[in-house]
Amino acid sequence: MFVKVCGLSTPDAVRVAAGAGADAVGFVLTRSPREVTPEQVRNLLVHVPDGVPAVGVFRHEPAADAVAVAREAGLVWVQLHGDRSPADVRTVHDAGMKLIRAVTMAAAPEAFSDWGEELLLIDAAVPGSGEAWDYGSVRAKALTGRKWLLAGGLDPANVARAAAEAGAWGVDVSSGVESARGIKDLAKIGDFVRAAKAPE
Repeated sequence: MFVKVCGLSTPDAVRVAAGAGADAVGFVLTRSPREVTPEQVRNLLVHVPDGVPAVGVFRHEPAADAVAVAREAGLVWVQLHGDRSPADVRTVHDAGMKLIRAVTMAAAPEAFSDWGEELLLIDAAVPGSGEAWDYGSVRAKALTGRKWLLAGGLDPANVARAAAEAGAWGVDVSSGVESARGIKDLAKIGDFVRAAKAPE
């Protein structure tokens, strides 16, 4: 199971996530309680092991602006939320970067098509709520054979069951490993990664 831990903002959180076996880490570069600056990201990157993708997360910014900020932060992976188009995918790839394209379960059917992104992320219909949802409903999107991440309302206690219900290739967590909004709980990060990767 591929595991991405998102919204990291301290060296300790990055080290714990990587040490527990996280396959990718995420830094929020858009308005959020978890927002960090490009300069902060550059300082955090020294704690990210080689081979572990570090992802810059953006919400409604134009793709070209996201690419510019990610480049300033020293990143080559971009995660785009919001209403996107195949042109946004091309913008990221033309810049020599890789893309995680995030959609919600409420998105139009065509949004679940393969637009050439490296990874698709599927979130709850109301993202950011931290609430668990009907993870098995993702199976109706017919994503067999594609690499995609399940997100929304995941925590150490439910991640294994949720991923199995959805048939997920990977999972993404942020609020589910926090002690307070925007504050990562180091023990929960380790517990989440281990739970997600535990053999069934």
